[in-house]
Amino acid sequence: MLNQDTLREATRLTQAGQLTEATALLQCMLRGERPLATAKGLISLPDRTPPTIDPKANGVGNADRAAPAETPAAMARRRRPLFDRAKDGTWLGLRGAKHAPASVTDIAPVGTKFIEGAYSNEAGSRTFKLFVPSSYHQGQPLPLVVMLHGCTQSPDDFAAGTRMNFIAEEQNCLVVYPAQPSGANPSKCWNWFRAADQRRDEGEPSLIAGITRRVMQDYSVDPKRVFVAGLSAGGAAAAVMGATYSDLYAAVGIHSGLACGAATDMPSAFAAMRQGGKGGRQTMAGGPMVPTIIFHGDRDTTVHPDNGAHVVEHAIGARRTRKKVHRGQIPGGHGYTRTTHTDGEREVLEHWNVHGAGHAWSGGSPAGSYTDGEGPDATREMLRFFLEHPQASRAH
Repeated sequence: MLNQDTLREATRLTQAGQLTEATALLQCMLRGERPLATAKGLISLPDRTPPTIDPKANGVGNADRAAPAETPAAMARRRRPLFDRAKDGTWLGLRGAKHAPASVTDIAPVGTKFIEGAYSNEAGSRTFKLFVPSSYHQGQPLPLVVMLHGCTQSPDDFAAGTRMNFIAEEQNCLVVYPAQPSGANPSKCWNWFRAADQRRDEGEPSLIAGITRRVMQDYSVDPKRVFVAGLSAGGAAAAVMGATYSDLYAAVGIHSGLACGAATDMPSAFAAMRQGGKGGRQTMAGGPMVPTIIFHGDRDTTVHPDNGAHVVEHAIGARRTRKKVHRGQIPGGHGYTRTTHTDGEREVLEHWNVHGAGHAWSGGSPAGSYTDGEGPDATREMLRFFLEHPQASRAH
């Protein structure tokens, strides 16, 4: 557990702009280790391998296979102070297997467009990438999916790993990928845990909503079929968007994420990731429940699997739903438990608990980072769920 002295010092470092040092201190305390002061007064950790993504992800290999001998270069990387490792995502256990950048053909089908754009408002600016299917014609309103990447990822990497553009080409959907720069967070994580980034028309929610509306303005988009999804920090940010903009998004997809309000600062974020954090905010005042689909691996050591259950509780709130449990098995891959919740005559929520999976996009491609190809296919299931839940069908 985090003691009060640790929390105060982490808060002081955060307020002083020393995000990576605060992160190092919190990780050290969570492991029960004593932080070591360097000559410059910075924080360093004992020689210890940081938490890593599930070894089955990204084709790293079978967990039971003997590990290769550590090279001198790998040993040097492992011994870096954690405040330095924060810049590449190892502090969150979010560093996947090293691989070459995805090729153009891994990112989008031939004959389609994947174009860059930018958006600015009082909260700042963000770039984005927009997928336009080959059958797009001005005047034909299409569904729009907003995809929020995880820490250390980029729109290209996230598109390649999820293969969302390929499924969107089949279903004739637009897809937009807002990009979080390292200037906003050292590991390019969406700042889902900051109170200022959990409010409507402020901070990052205003930027993501602004990008969504910009695409809706510039392209033919069906306003009743606008959806948002994300992985890890992006999944937590998607939960925030569903809670704060239930009038804009018809449904939400949360993969390996946390509920809106699960944390309000960095110390509570680490506690929620380690132990599971219950959400503290429902949908917009007076707003309807936003249909939600959740994927989470039950061996996720980066974001505790209990967070998936907390997202379910947060989404349902005080409503009484009928629950049905389905169990399945991907041939040669993971088993899963799919729990559905029905409100009246409408199925409003799906929770996929993927057995044996870690912190990775279920059913993804090794062309991108943090993916687990042993299924089930989260991309296809999310898009199927989205298209079944246009905004007009919601109960008020």
